[in-house]
Amino acid sequence: MDYGLQFTNNSNVVTIDSEFARLMVISSGRYAPTEEGGMGSTTYFDRPVTSQEPPLVFVRPDTVAGIAGLCLMRLIGSAGNWVGFYVRAYSTATAQPNGRYFVAAFAAQAVAQYGMRLWDGARMMLFDSGTPNASFTRCFQNWNYIRSELTEQGLYRNYYSVPFNFPQNEFMLINTFGMNMTSGGGISRQLYSTWDFSTGTLYAVTVAANNPFNFFLPAVFAKQAV
Repeated sequence: MDYGLQFTNNSNVVTIDSEFARLMVISSGRYAPTEEGGMGSTTYFDRPVTSQEPPLVFVRPDTVAGIAGLCLMRLIGSAGNWVGFYVRAYSTATAQPNGRYFVAAFAAQAVAQYGMRLWDGARMMLFDSGTPNASFTRCFQNWNYIRSELTEQGLYRNYYSVPFNFPQNEFMLINTFGMNMTSGGGISRQLYSTWDFSTGTLYAVTVAANNPFNFFLPAVFAKQAV
C-alpha cells in the first residue's frame, strides 16, 4: 500500500492492513437439535452479520463414537442482516446435529467496547478489537470414489472419501455442502457431508437421478485465531 496502517508479525506476515479485509469472526458458539425430532438445528448468531454478501459458516461436529453427518445448510436472513443458519443431520443413522460453529465475513463489525478500529478508504470497517480473525488451514479436493448404490427411489447415491484426522480447532466451511450440484440431468445432485471419527475419514455423499462420477468440490477448513 502507498499509505495507511499496516501490522506485520514476527514472521513478517501482514496481519492488519488498511486496504485489505481479513476473514473476521463475527459470532461463534454451539449448534444443537431444535426441531424435526432432533434431526434439524436452527442457530441464531449473537449479532446479525451486516455484510451484503452471505457470510461463511464453519462447523465442527462433536466427536462421537459413530458418524456425524450434515446437510441442507441454509442461511437465515438477507443481505445486510444475516441472523442465523439451519443445518440437518444426514439421517437417523448418524449423530444428531451437535457441535461448534463460527460465522465469518471479509469485514469487521463494531463489537468491542474499547480498543482499535480500522476503516478503508471507502469507510468499510476492516478491523475491530472484538472480532478476531480466522485463517484458512487446508482444502481437500482429492476425493477418492468409493462406490455407488441405488436408493429406494431409484436414485444413484455416490460415496467419496478423503483421510482426515479431525483436529478440534479446525472447522469445515458448510455453505458449499448446502448447495445442490449440477448432474447433467433434470434433477440436481444433492450433496451431504459425513464425518467418520472412528476411521478418520471425511465423506462426501451425492444423490442424483443419473450418475456423474466426477467430484471436485473442495472441502475447506479454517480455524479461529487464539
